[in-house]
Amino acid sequence: MVRVSSRLPTSTRPAASNGLVARIAVQALAAVVAGYLAMAVTAGLGLWAAGAADLPGGFTAVLAAVVVMAAGGKVELSGDAGSLAGTQAELTAMPLTVTLVGALVTGFCFLRPLRHHAVAGTRELLLRAASVVVLWLAALLGLSALARHDFPITIGVGDEGQNPLTDLFGELLDAVNPTVGFRTDVGPTGVLAVALLVSRRTPLPPRLVRYHEPVRPAAFAMLLLLLAYVAVGLVTGIVVAATKGHAAETLAVLLLGLPNVSWLALGVGIGGSWQGKVEGPFGLPMPQVLDGVLRGGGDSPDLSTVDLSSLAEQDARAWWLLPIAAVLLLAAAFLAAVRSPARVRLWQHSLHLGIAFALTMLVVTPLTLVEARFGLSILGIGDLDSLGGEVVLRPDVWKTVGLALLWGLVFGFLGGLLATRVHRKGEVAAQPPK
Repeated sequence: MVRVSSRLPTSTRPAASNGLVARIAVQALAAVVAGYLAMAVTAGLGLWAAGAADLPGGFTAVLAAVVVMAAGGKVELSGDAGSLAGTQAELTAMPLTVTLVGALVTGFCFLRPLRHHAVAGTRELLLRAASVVVLWLAALLGLSALARHDFPITIGVGDEGQNPLTDLFGELLDAVNPTVGFRTDVGPTGVLAVALLVSRRTPLPPRLVRYHEPVRPAAFAMLLLLLAYVAVGLVTGIVVAATKGHAAETLAVLLLGLPNVSWLALGVGIGGSWQGKVEGPFGLPMPQVLDGVLRGGGDSPDLSTVDLSSLAEQDARAWWLLPIAAVLLLAAAFLAAVRSPARVRLWQHSLHLGIAFALTMLVVTPLTLVEARFGLSILGIGDLDSLGGEVVLRPDVWKTVGLALLWGLVFGFLGGLLATRVHRKGEVAAQPPK
């Protein structure tokens, strides 16, 4: 009797496994490089439009800092103006245009190698995700080392020449340049999870396939809703730059903070609100109508409320945010219903979209938080008005999330109702009688 072994040679398995690991590592490296390169280009153009190219030798450091912030890192600022004076600096803001571009490019590159797979193994997905995360954090650490620079504090001068107080402060206070330092915080795992959720064709592990139908249509619809708001904001910004002037400032808003403004418009459109103020000579890239509301409180310590009514006081066209939110959310609900199986009931459409919209706003709304402050104090008392300022914009998160849940329930039902007239997956056309 002759035995025939069905086993492959033991040397074949390690070779195949090593080949897979090497291929995944190269693909992960390509995704990370592409994502960071896209963020650097976007941030560089935005900083150039904002005038940061004129900074004294600090453009590269500021560019690295913006990319670090966009990639999930945290910026820490510290200052020193000598023995008798001190500086205080704080910055909490996320340049979401840079973040969005990096997320889209990285997510696309991460998913592309999986597009021809019917089902992906859990081990392979975890290996791919871990490779991207490790490389992403390594690049983030490298960038944070570059994001360090000292800028001189200049006491105001006039057209006639140097202010005599400059020499006085320099000698009396022994002033030195403020120092800015940066450190990393979190990684991009959320980007990869969202990419897997919204992609219709990307394979999932066998145990997660059953969640494809209830989760992915609503998640994909929410992604398109966010991107639609960004697209509307982009078109609006281009029109404003072409017709109203201030093209450089508008371009800086588009390249650095377009989703910040667009997703704030989404929240305000459904009835949400933000609290904030702007004091001092400096601010952050934002539309004039928003800046007007935030400066409306003057020297009052109370924060101004940013909502539909306060924006409409500055510009009556702000009321259009309400019908725009209704139309785009209805379109998203209809799309989610059409992509869902025909057996899904109306109340399920309503529940799916309500939960998806609430979770979307729970993730997006905190990203619009802005807190920035800089001041120079003498003997630790007070701030020099010409060198101090504050920008605050804090979302009312739970109010906005609650309203999103309500809107999602209502429009999910309406979208499912409209989709009943459209042939969908799982339906069998009625056969004519013989």
